[in-house]
Amino acid sequence: MEAVPARARAYVACVAVAALLCLLPLPAVHTPWWETALLAALYAGCERAAARWRFAGTFHPVLLAGAFLLPPPAAALVALPGALLSSVEQRPRWLRRVWRAAQLAVGVWAAARVHGALGGRDAVAASDFPYALVPAGAAVLVCCLVLSLLDGGVLALADRIPVRRAWRGLFLRSLAPLAVHGLAGLMMSVLWRSPYGPVAALLVLLPMCVSWWVFAQYHRERAAHQATIRALVQAVDIKDEYTRGHSERVGQASMMIARELGMDDTRTEVLRFAGILHDVGKLGVPTRLLRKDGPLTPEERRVIELHPEYGHEMVRGISFLGEARAAVLHHHERLDGSGYPYGLMGTQIPESARVVAVADAFDAMTSTRSYRRARPVGAALEELERCAGSQFDPRMVTALVRALSRHGWHPAVTADETDEAGVPRPRPTVPGRSGARR
Repeated sequence: MEAVPARARAYVACVAVAALLCLLPLPAVHTPWWETALLAALYAGCERAAARWRFAGTFHPVLLAGAFLLPPPAAALVALPGALLSSVEQRPRWLRRVWRAAQLAVGVWAAARVHGALGGRDAVAASDFPYALVPAGAAVLVCCLVLSLLDGGVLALADRIPVRRAWRGLFLRSLAPLAVHGLAGLMMSVLWRSPYGPVAALLVLLPMCVSWWVFAQYHRERAAHQATIRALVQAVDIKDEYTRGHSERVGQASMMIARELGMDDTRTEVLRFAGILHDVGKLGVPTRLLRKDGPLTPEERRVIELHPEYGHEMVRGISFLGEARAAVLHHHERLDGSGYPYGLMGTQIPESARVVAVADAFDAMTSTRSYRRARPVGAALEELERCAGSQFDPRMVTALVRALSRHGWHPAVTADETDEAGVPRPRPTVPGRSGARR
């Protein structure tokens, strides 16, 4: 309870009151109670199955079928038992259950209102295709819009995210899956009103449940991938305390460059992995060298320069990393051929490595290290542009400059880099140390 700000709790209370207002007309509305109870039980059962499969999401086909079949107050009621009894891992559990129930009730109520106003229930009863798609589509759009608006509001208040960022992309990300669920809900409602009755409607859920189970397995596998990467990064951070948080920031900058270059989401994610894991080979470097507070000897520098090869050996058997493995090996190559470990030149260097090289150098310059203070972002970008063409790929440098001018640079600050008041704590400067040891 204490973890949720008071303004967020007030917001949840307001949405809960709105949900109750949606239910108020129930006594005065002709409600088919057996249908409402059956749909509510069906939705609650689907939510329990989702919790067992550990799938994060809501089974919208049943809710939307309720919006297409029932009056708005009854449709809103369908969501309540399943949401209030759902499995919640994070605390405060009761507040999260109330939020989920209220949000779904308001969203489904709005969808049912729009669907009924456009004559959707008559179209469903008469199996009037293709017109039945029009009110159903409008109802899905309204439901998606309401859920996105409510989600953005709670994110802005609970996590203190700027309003624009909280709402950015929510509607578009949820529209496609909700549209698919809407089609399944429409099929359910048409079969429900057909001579075959509710039993035939329930058959629609079988392929949906199978696809949901497949998605659950995908998300479980993805979670395992993330856990593997987190474990490797944490090991590097523990060993090289002066660069703690560096890996995550390089991953963030690599992702920004990839998006600016127009790469698809899958490849952008791989490049984020590449940035996060680029220094994993430091696990094979003696700790005394990583934490040394004086100048490195030529022999010591050669040992540290082996870390890309160590890292590649560590990750080459992890198939899901794809081209990220090449970035781990080659992120210290230079366009003029003077880099390491193999002295590759120009386009011989994999594109993923050229992305990570720019992201790595940018964060190294803008982070405080044991041997020097951080440079301002503008100064770091000027240095990257000066070295573009000799050390760095000009395309990658230009992409980072454009991305930062559009979105700014807001890296996460790790706990050991802040004082008790949350202000970044500068590292001590060590005389006689120069250059960026990454």
